[in-house]
Amino acid sequence: MCVALGSNHGPRHAHLRHAVVRLQNILTELHVSSFIETVPEGIVDQPDFLNGVVTGWSSAEPELILGQLQEIEIERGRERPFPGAPRTLDLDLILVGDLVVNTTKIVLPHPRFRIRRFVLEPLVEVVPEFVDPVSGRTIKELFNQLPSPEPSHVD
Repeated sequence: MCVALGSNHGPRHAHLRHAVVRLQNILTELHVSSFIETVPEGIVDQPDFLNGVVTGWSSAEPELILGQLQEIEIERGRERPFPGAPRTLDLDLILVGDLVVNTTKIVLPHPRFRIRRFVLEPLVEVVPEFVDPVSGRTIKELFNQLPSPEPSHVD
């Protein structure tokens, strides 16, 4: 099971550390990636994100895990005033083994994780050989096929 972590509002490191501690109560065999600084996608007029991933094991149903992730977000003051709004904590269920689900409640694997550098870069650190059950590619292959990041411009 893989959970993506993100924060760009308030004490970002504290929010992500809180999520990791809480996820230790939900997942076993926990592995935590490094945290990376990333620029926002979509609505770019907001603070940069701190992102990472956690992998682990749970026998719980994905819908139950998703509910627990949303509870952890609420504990850290997560609000959803509009899509793409800055967030204290964002937890996304990315992968659950080789499970493929597409219902009104949950979509697994996460539909956009294959094109998100802020998910794949930390994932390649902890589970590079894990195979995406939809594309058949490893996390490392998915990461390597991403376009090169745009260079930073300093005026």
